Amino acid sequence: MSRIFWDTHPFLYLIEDRGERADRARALREWMLERGDALLTSALTLGEVLARAGGDEGLGQRCEHAIHAAATVLPFDRRAALRFAEIRRDPAIGAADAVQLACAAAADVDLFVTGDDRLSRARVEGIQFIRSLEKAAP
Repeated sequence: MSRIFWDTHPFLYLIEDRGERADRARALREWMLERGDALLTSALTLGEVLARAGGDEGLGQRCEHAIHAAATVLPFDRRAALRFAEIRRDPAIGAADAVQLACAAAADVDLFVTGDDRLSRARVEGIQFIRSLEKAAP
């Protein structure tokens, strides 16, 4: 069993049913379920998804329920804040990405899946691999 963290993008691809990217996210999730992998994300992902719902309470509630049913939602706590401070030393990593990476690193994940391929170049203690959805999907 692996611990796999999804940033916001794969969730948005599924929710918005964005063609090939949604298909890749679905395939990755099915592969994870077959393997018994744990899906993790952060409270930031939940907030970004809810913001994307644009005030549609029904959609927001469905999205929140779906995320909580599928994933463990990690807080941005003290341990993550310490990792955040380390990650932000790299000026190429923005604050929102650093929060996601910090939450994942604090949880010692095996794989961090992102919609942003440039993050794949980052090396973060506590994350074994960082891959774009395109490269992570089976």
